[in-house]
Amino acid sequence: MCVSQTTSWGLLYYSLPVALVPISADTGWSVPALTAAFSAGLIVSALAGVRVGRMLDQRGPRLLMTAGSIIGVLALLLVSGAPNFAVFAAAWLVAGFAQAAVFYQPAFVVLTRWYGTHRVRALTTLTLVAGFASTIFAPITAALIDGLGWRTAYITLAGILAIVTIPLHWFFLNAHWTSGPVSPVQGEPAQDVRAVVRSAPFRFLQATMALSTLALYAVTFNLIALFLERGVDYQTAAVAFGLIGVGQVIGRVAYSALPSRTSAVRRTVVLTAAGAASVWGLALVPGPTGLLVVVAVLAGMVRGCNTLLQATAVSERWGTRNFGSLQGVFAAPVTIVGALAPAAGPALATVLGGYPIMGVVMAVLATIGVVTATRTRTRTTA
Repeated sequence: MCVSQTTSWGLLYYSLPVALVPISADTGWSVPALTAAFSAGLIVSALAGVRVGRMLDQRGPRLLMTAGSIIGVLALLLVSGAPNFAVFAAAWLVAGFAQAAVFYQPAFVVLTRWYGTHRVRALTTLTLVAGFASTIFAPITAALIDGLGWRTAYITLAGILAIVTIPLHWFFLNAHWTSGPVSPVQGEPAQDVRAVVRSAPFRFLQATMALSTLALYAVTFNLIALFLERGVDYQTAAVAFGLIGVGQVIGRVAYSALPSRTSAVRRTVVLTAAGAASVWGLALVPGPTGLLVVVAVLAGMVRGCNTLLQATAVSERWGTRNFGSLQGVFAAPVTIVGALAPAAGPALATVLGGYPIMGVVMAVLATIGVVTATRTRTRTTA
């Protein structure tokens, strides 16, 4: 699963940011338009993820995730041969269906079913390893584009995705949850999915994660522009942006120590508050540069923790019965917000007159998320 996730993220997500400029230079399609096509695919992924979650509960992961890999291969081939922008955009919409079936959310469901009460360690390992997807595949993509051109490069990337992920998904995943040694966690009451998703704690949990994700991603994705307005030089701003990734790794390692010490609700409140505090810091602290960099790393740590919080928040409150269905519904608005946040930051900064003011607005939204986090308590959580 670690190998398939790293490969899937590297090729179906991180390849396009690397290829944006070469594709634009060759075709004349604007970078904003290319990015919009990519974001549209992520929104498709979020919407399709609801159905994917139900299918995982009903049928198991083998056929679904294998089909996701095949669709991903076809999408990358369609990207490589796109004769115009409409076909290129359609290719990323197709890729969105693949992403829904092979990215983190289905993987979280599989590992939760496999490891039960020991799932946090497995989920931490998965997100740590897959966190290197950009480190591995961004240079590979760049090298292929330099040597072969972007169209041939995408044909090659499609081949890599096929060779690596299709066999892993087909031969190593459960055909059905009732087969082999893997079975649903026993002793948990069956959950009425419709009742859970309509409950106030579930909706408050969705709102909490959506607000936190919007604030953290809108600000950190545009960190370089924010730092430049603070008078930081470009090279230092770029280094600070890169250190956000280091912070994410540290945060994911630190998260594994939390479950045994804190309740689900308290952990959600603390992490959401930490995210809000880091966004307030980036929005209001004028300097010095060293302090701004520290705050950026802290924001990265919260982002890393939030990945695992999203993976565990539902199962901690409602158990692992029907987990795929619940996780699919839960993750949909968070994924949509994550797709829109990078573009929302510059748009809001343009309207308000600067990135620091945009940061203040995002900090206010993150603070509202802290309030909603306190309302995510269920009968079985403290």
